[in-house]
Amino acid sequence: MKFDAVFEGGGVKGLALAGALAEMEDAGYEVENAVGTSAGAILAALSVAGYKAEDIRRIIADTPFGRFKDKSVIDCLPVIGPLASILFSKGLYEGDFFYGWMKDLLEHAPGGPVRTFGDLRKDDPVNPNAHYRLQVVATDITRRQMLILPGAISGYGDKNPDDLEIALAVRMSMSIPYFFEPVELEGSLICDGGVLSNFPVGILDTPRWRKPRWPTFGFLLCSANDSRPNRICGPLTYFVALFQTMLDARDELDRMKAADFVRTIPIWAEGVSATDFSLTQAQREALYQAGRRAVGEFLRCWDWQEYVRDWRQ
Repeated sequence: MKFDAVFEGGGVKGLALAGALAEMEDAGYEVENAVGTSAGAILAALSVAGYKAEDIRRIIADTPFGRFKDKSVIDCLPVIGPLASILFSKGLYEGDFFYGWMKDLLEHAPGGPVRTFGDLRKDDPVNPNAHYRLQVVATDITRRQMLILPGAISGYGDKNPDDLEIALAVRMSMSIPYFFEPVELEGSLICDGGVLSNFPVGILDTPRWRKPRWPTFGFLLCSANDSRPNRICGPLTYFVALFQTMLDARDELDRMKAADFVRTIPIWAEGVSATDFSLTQAQREALYQAGRRAVGEFLRCWDWQEYVRDWRQ
């Protein structure tokens, strides 16, 4: 059965989303359209590009996530380098390695190269919200607005959504403030979609008066409230603590607004912070299995016809 997927962001905790996708495949589900924020944008892009869960698991195992923390020569200078990165580049890490990594994966997608959103255009006559199989959420902090890419790119000069590079859109969405440099676009600074909307589960919904052809499942990364205080001993740790506090508050706000938990799969990603890029293989595997368990438990109680009758009639 086809399904649409909405993947929440969560930094490296997004590895659990790969396990969730594997369990969905084992249950006979196949991704048709996908929306993602930050780490969720990575899973969304790979899934619609033709990568299966086992492919993504191999990618996770082989990728040196520590290399995502790439720096320029000046950035590597002790004390002065990190401060200069935040003051002048607005981020500790360049993001170039990630961009190249994402671009290479899409270039070598199983079904052939997937480079721009035009490669994923579909113009669905039934669902006006699904012009593209992939949509990515980012934040324009200059204009103070959420961007749903590729459609929102038309608001920047004469850019055509079809021509927007998928790897660049994902790079925008995963630009965690203070960690990765934001992407500059027509005078605006674009960063992590989670700043404004980490879990936009309703983006792919058909109009209320039209019965959906298949379900939309949201994949939500959860963790118990962590009461451990942030250790702040300088400007860099201050910026880290500030962003983590903001993201936690944003997540809680999303949860309070959600009226869609009936089709949302909560994945408990415990014991790992969103910015811990030095995960061991054991931690990666634990996150992967957490995703599998969450989907297995959810599908045991899921009933598509009941959902349509109760919520979309």
